[in-house]
Amino acid sequence: MSNFTSNTLPEDHKALIRLMKKQLRQQIGDVEGLFAQVKHKITTEISRARAEEAEHGTAWPVINWADIAEKRVTAEQIAAIKRRGCVVVKQTFPRDKTLAWDTSMLDYLDRNDFDAQYRGPGDTFFGSLEASRPEIYPIYWSTAQMEARQSEAMAETQSFLNRLWKFESEGVKWFNPDVSIIYPDRIRRRLPGTTSKGLGAHTDSGALERWLLPAYQQVFSKIFNNQFDEYDPWDAAHRTEVHEYDVDNTTKCSAFRTFQGWTALSDMQQGQGLLHVVPVPEAMAYVLLRPLLDDVPEDELCGVAPGKVLPISPQWHPDLIEGLSSIPSLQAGDSVWWHCDVIHSVAPVTDQQGWGNVMYIPAAPLCEKNLAYAHKVAQALDQGTSPGDFPREDYERDWQQRFTTADLNNIGKRSLGLE
Repeated sequence: MSNFTSNTLPEDHKALIRLMKKQLRQQIGDVEGLFAQVKHKITTEISRARAEEAEHGTAWPVINWADIAEKRVTAEQIAAIKRRGCVVVKQTFPRDKTLAWDTSMLDYLDRNDFDAQYRGPGDTFFGSLEASRPEIYPIYWSTAQMEARQSEAMAETQSFLNRLWKFESEGVKWFNPDVSIIYPDRIRRRLPGTTSKGLGAHTDSGALERWLLPAYQQVFSKIFNNQFDEYDPWDAAHRTEVHEYDVDNTTKCSAFRTFQGWTALSDMQQGQGLLHVVPVPEAMAYVLLRPLLDDVPEDELCGVAPGKVLPISPQWHPDLIEGLSSIPSLQAGDSVWWHCDVIHSVAPVTDQQGWGNVMYIPAAPLCEKNLAYAHKVAQALDQGTSPGDFPREDYERDWQQRFTTADLNNIGKRSLGLE
C-alpha cells in the first residue's frame, strides 16, 4: 500500500488510486465474495432497523440525559446504541433554557448587524444556499454556544459516548474518554416556511483519506485483509493518528470525533427536513469495498473528489440509500449523536412548519491530536476569529457580547488545554 503521509493531497492521486486498487485486490483475494458477505450483513441490519422503525416510530435508540447522569443506562440500551451507531439523548439541556439560548443567539446576530456583514458562504460545501440569510451561520463564539460546550451536562454526555469505544488496545491508550476538547462549529437557523434541498447522504472525517492514508489502512485492516467478521467499528486503534488533506476553501476536521452531534434549539417534527442516518456503523465496509468491484473505473472511488465529503449515491450505493432512517421528533434541548463512520443526510423540506435550529457540538476526546487543535481553538477564542478548520471569515473579532477567554469555567479551560 502507498506510504503517502503528507497533509497535502498528491497531484497524481488518480495514479495512487489505481495502485491502491491493485494492491487491495491482491491482498483481499476474493473481492466479490467479501463484498457479498458485507452486503448481506448490512442489508440484514437495515431490514432489522426498518422493523424497529415500524414498531417504535424510529430506529434510533433514545435515552434520557438523567439516566446518563445517574448511571442508569442499561446494558440493553448500550448494545442498541452500538448496534445502530446513533442515539438521541433527551433533554440534555432543559427545554426552556435551550429556547432562551436560541433567542439570545438571534439577539447576538442582530446586535452585531450580521445581515449587513454577511459575505456569502465561505466554502463550497454550502454554496447552493439561496436565502438572503444563510441556513448555516459561520458563528462560533456566542455565549449560548460556549455555555453549552463547557457545561457539566455536555461533559457527562460526551464521556458516556466516548466510553462506548474501545479506547485502549495494542498497549496504547488512544484517548482519555472523560475529557473532550471544545470543537467549535457553526449554528443552523432554518426559518418557518423554508424550502430546502437538504443535504445528500455522505460521511465526514475523510474521503480519499479513507483509502490512501496508512493510519486509515490500519483502522480498516480487518476489512482490507478479508477478516470482516473480526472488524470492530468501535475500536479506536489508530484513529487518532489520521489526518485530513489540506485543500483550499473547504471545511475539514483536524480533530478525532468519536461522535458527531448537534443540540436542538427548537422543537422539530418528523418530515420537516430532519437528519437521517444509515443506522449500521459497519456500513463503512460496503463503502470501502464498493470501488474495488469491476464496474467502477480504475481511477475513481464512486464519486469521491478532493476537498469534498465522501458521497453516498443511488448509483453506487443503492442498498445504503435504502437504509436512511430519520431521527424522531425532538424537543429543544435534546441532543443527537452519530458514530464518525455513520452515513448521514438531511432530508429536503417544503414550507417547513416551525423552526429548525441547531448548534453543532461533537464528542472529541482528549488525545495528542485533539489537544494540538484545542490550543489553536484557544487562540481563536482569544482573538474572536474563525477556528482553523473553517474558512477565515472572522465575523466576530470585534462583536459586542462575544464570549471571551475570561468567561471560561474549569471545564472550558480543561477542554482547551489551559490547565
